[in-house]
Amino acid sequence: METKFLMLNKKIILGVTGSIAAYKAGELIRLLKKNGADIQVIMTKSAKEFISPLTLQGLSGKPVLEDMWEPNEGNGMEHINQSKKADLILIAPASANFIAKLAQGLADDLLSNVCLARNCPILIAPSMNKNMWENSATKRNISLIIEDGGKFSGPENGEQACGDEGMGRLVNEKILLLDIRKSLSPPLLENKNILITCGATFEKIDDARAITNLSSGKMGFSLADEAYSMGANVTLIYGRTETLPQANIRCIYAPNHEMMKKLVKQHAKDNDIFISSAAISDYIPKTVSGKLKKHKDKLILELKRSSDIILETASEYKNLFCVGFSAESEKIIENAKIKLKKKKLDMIVANSINDSMGKDAAEVHIIFKDNVIHIPKKNKNELASDILVNIHKLEVKRRNIHEFID
Repeated sequence: METKFLMLNKKIILGVTGSIAAYKAGELIRLLKKNGADIQVIMTKSAKEFISPLTLQGLSGKPVLEDMWEPNEGNGMEHINQSKKADLILIAPASANFIAKLAQGLADDLLSNVCLARNCPILIAPSMNKNMWENSATKRNISLIIEDGGKFSGPENGEQACGDEGMGRLVNEKILLLDIRKSLSPPLLENKNILITCGATFEKIDDARAITNLSSGKMGFSLADEAYSMGANVTLIYGRTETLPQANIRCIYAPNHEMMKKLVKQHAKDNDIFISSAAISDYIPKTVSGKLKKHKDKLILELKRSSDIILETASEYKNLFCVGFSAESEKIIENAKIKLKKKKLDMIVANSINDSMGKDAAEVHIIFKDNVIHIPKKNKNELASDILVNIHKLEVKRRNIHEFID
């Protein structure tokens, strides 16, 4: 997914420390630069045992900083100058030793000095043997860093370079990028609980066949990613999709209308905002056990109308801010306005079914009770960001009105 608009021109100090995973710093630099970030690499002495500064210089396009006493800056205060420039300090990989330094406030090399002098967020991606990760000293150090405002991404569970299996692997790049975005994004939705549905439901005809639709789930995943990066606590209920959900977002699989309805009802009461972007079947076939036989030229299916999940949810939970989606083939705004009123929604996002279904970009109209905002064609991550910003504005406005009335 594209994230360039979030990282464009952001100055990120990438601290590389002495871990076997240091070789992955090269690919991380490539991804960050692809997303528009301005990268300055600082290496520890131990990191140079695993990967050469020349390699990271070639990838970042800048000389790698490593020596506290190298006169790169006219005033000789490299650690102060670098910390002032940074929007984010990212330590990836972070060894057990460097985590201990951060926890105790030690400053005996350039990278630890920059961290101590920072006035920007710091994100730490640990990488170490499972026994080192599980050691009580490491746990204490992590707790101290978190108390001081540091954030962590990972580690992951899996096979390690030494042959052991367990926690301690460097987090995968997809999750790390999400956490970087979260560190760089304004916390518009901080501490908000958001329930999102996405993907297509899958309704069985018999034990071998089913009715579904062409929804890819991409819009819902983009909304979940962006909401997470804005500080929200996200629960994602997903049906059939083309992509997999992110591991650091709470995800629950709902294959059909019945399960989707049950899960939405179960979780709606614990959330502030409900975004229904799933393509839920409007009609459900009468299921036949076994397999329908091909003994006739025609097959007539008996379908029954399914319940309207978002209407029921909006009606039951009056304080829940409800957002729907309306994919139309004609009279896009007019039909969406009808749905907005009929389903008792706070907001609806309308788009052309021909231009958006299964695609990576779309043009939409965000429709409120008294306003329509046109969003020109953008990739779905950018669209998700625009949608969530408008949800935030309207949700705050509605909450203020309710507080005034109370």
